[in-house]
Amino acid sequence: MGGARVGPRAIGEYLRRMRERYEGARKEARGGLLDEMEEVTGYHRKALIRRMRTGDDPRTRPRRRRGRPRQYGPTVVAALRLIWRAAGHPWSARLKALLPDWLPHARRHMPLSSETERKLRAMSPRQMDRCLATDRRTLQRRLYGRTKPGRLLKHQIPLRTDRWDVTAPGFTEIDLVSHSGDCADGEFAHSLNVVDIHSAWVETRAVLGKSQVRVQEGLETIREALPFVLCGIDSDNGSEFINAHLQRYCRTTGIQFTRGRPYKKDDNAHIEQKNWTHVRKLVGYERYDSGAAVDALNALYAEVRLLQNLFLPSVKLVARMRVGARVRRRYDAPQTPLGRLLAAATGDPAKVRALVQQQARLDPFALAARIDRQLERVYRLANRRVRPATVVRAAGAPAPLEAPTSPSRGGASASSRPRRLTGKSVRMTSGTAVTR
Repeated sequence: MGGARVGPRAIGEYLRRMRERYEGARKEARGGLLDEMEEVTGYHRKALIRRMRTGDDPRTRPRRRRGRPRQYGPTVVAALRLIWRAAGHPWSARLKALLPDWLPHARRHMPLSSETERKLRAMSPRQMDRCLATDRRTLQRRLYGRTKPGRLLKHQIPLRTDRWDVTAPGFTEIDLVSHSGDCADGEFAHSLNVVDIHSAWVETRAVLGKSQVRVQEGLETIREALPFVLCGIDSDNGSEFINAHLQRYCRTTGIQFTRGRPYKKDDNAHIEQKNWTHVRKLVGYERYDSGAAVDALNALYAEVRLLQNLFLPSVKLVARMRVGARVRRRYDAPQTPLGRLLAAATGDPAKVRALVQQQARLDPFALAARIDRQLERVYRLANRRVRPATVVRAAGAPAPLEAPTSPSRGGASASSRPRRLTGKSVRMTSGTAVTR
């Protein structure tokens, strides 16, 4: 039998029989039996001794999972994913902060046991990242704009070059987001976006075109809706802001008007970030050039205003330090814009009180569902032509040349359909954005 080549099944049968002899043999004889088994099977002597003691085959033994046992099962992850999607895919630290406010409402929309809810509350932000890693990899982002510099009165509006150091709400950054699709000809909608530096409160208003009068009217509508006094605005150098009309309006209303440096987007990092999270991730890159589309956008922004400002926490940059080649940032505890207004205690008491009562009445899951329905309405009003409507030609006039239809950059592409909040937060590479 020595030196013979045998298969695994024969080895198993051979070791089972040898185990009967091994158990009945005296201690002095067991060494010889182990020598024989080593020669026949080629196994290590220690492996054969363990096999003789236990009798089981290590190759057929079920493999034990390495590492810690899994604590959060599919039920917990599914509930976390549902809340994450309804909240607009927030960063894990913000998701952890909003769970206490959202879980009472979540019980009406999903089966939540007490054990599942306990595990959700105990889950750390890092563990949330692990559970949602597969979903996060499917998110995309696209950024571009159509800002043109304004030279009129440029040197009469002071530059703001230092970082924001405010302790009360009222000082804001302002910008326009174009909805021109793949063609910038004609008149189309813009979203006027305003973010408060101290509280991260965001207001958005859609306007048709970007004339000086319409931008000023949109700013006046936003100023009346703000739950605090508008003390200052800081814009880029676009001609829609750098003009005598807006400058005169700010002087009349006592609003401080400053601007960033030309070609330095990081000077307005706060609003650039909100342009992505509050506009682009909602309505995408389609063309909206009708009054009905502007009305639908404003109806959508009225719902988004409540969800973002009352139910979704944000964080503010506390410290920034360079360690070798890396920059480390430290943020404060996540808090909703309404919570920051309550902590500051400097807003309009009547408006803040009304917002607190409205927050108690609203269901964030129902609010998210209404936003999705409003998005479908907005998307149906998009103009997916490469060119805007052509002007009626006179009799006998030659027909204009048509540009080739291209699905790139939104337009007619099915992949450009807007989905609510389906991208990662914009992180400025070298700027001074302090809220996320």
